[in-house]
Amino acid sequence: MTGVLPDSAIRDMASTGVITAETPVTSEQVQPASLDLRLGNVAYRVRASFLAPGGTTVARRLDAFTMHKIDLTRGAVLEKGCVYVVPLMEGLNLPSDVSAVANAKSSTGRLDLLTRTIIDGGTEFDRIPAGYRGPLYAEICPRSFSVLVRPGMRLNQIRFRRGHATLDDSALHALHATCPLVSGTPVISEGLGFSVDLKPASTTLVGYRAKPHTGVIDLDRIAGYDAADYWEEVHTTNGRIILDPGAFYILVSREAVTIPPDHAAEMAPYLAMVGEFRVHYAGFFDPGFGFAAAGGAGSRGVLEVRCHEAPFVLEHGQVVGRLVYEKMETLPEVLYGREIASNYQGQGLKLSKHFRAN
Repeated sequence: MTGVLPDSAIRDMASTGVITAETPVTSEQVQPASLDLRLGNVAYRVRASFLAPGGTTVARRLDAFTMHKIDLTRGAVLEKGCVYVVPLMEGLNLPSDVSAVANAKSSTGRLDLLTRTIIDGGTEFDRIPAGYRGPLYAEICPRSFSVLVRPGMRLNQIRFRRGHATLDDSALHALHATCPLVSGTPVISEGLGFSVDLKPASTTLVGYRAKPHTGVIDLDRIAGYDAADYWEEVHTTNGRIILDPGAFYILVSREAVTIPPDHAAEMAPYLAMVGEFRVHYAGFFDPGFGFAAAGGAGSRGVLEVRCHEAPFVLEHGQVVGRLVYEKMETLPEVLYGREIASNYQGQGLKLSKHFRAN
């Protein structure tokens, strides 16, 4: 059998020691096709981001690069522009036929909170090879807002797969023919392409831009902040905006996307040649996202966009990213947005759950 492992398999892995944990894994951590990872009790302020390739361990790298050790047990602020490494409560004893990939959670990405997973001997961020046995660490770099964190907070998540599960373009066309994956004509090329919506039907509001000087955000405080204190509205009447270098934007896809129950997806950047910007930090789409039987009827993807070195003109309908679909090994027991309450099912343009709805 091959495919992304569902919630039932993840619970089995936790109970048999394939997933290890200082504190037992809770039911709230288990998603339809992923596991939320929890921050441990300490954070290390480091001089720079790093990997630990070859025979190196992350602990050895921390000995070389740590500037300050921070106790998180009473809550601590991770400051904008700084890099931190936090040991996670979970570790892995993966079998030889199971690999994993990690990614930031949706609310994490929408706060421009760069969160990546690093491992002992790792040569890439967020990629864990089959057979890995060892601890997990989160590298956290707040880009737009300083944040207050505590042990047990879940900023990133991990997805497990057995074998090769990615659908090629012909399989994507076939899946779309049986279960439409996107509203309108699909753009399929190494995944399902999606574009940016800069001509909404009934408003000139097309996005939000993070303000440069704001207060701290407590990540446990839901709907506790006025969006106007942290975000500037972005309006346009001509279907075009200019992205400023270094600025962070929340935009939305033009297409409404569906993830069938027997598939999962990951958002991936489009070609670097299309422009001076990066789309997405939070890349997992669980089975049932946008699926009608799970209350979705198509859900648009929120785009987390950061402009690079030069100002860049972004046009309505420009393709900015792609969804890479994978088959599930078996159906999950619960679906995103149905049994699991979701802040983002059926979404349009939407900030993270920390901000009050207007």
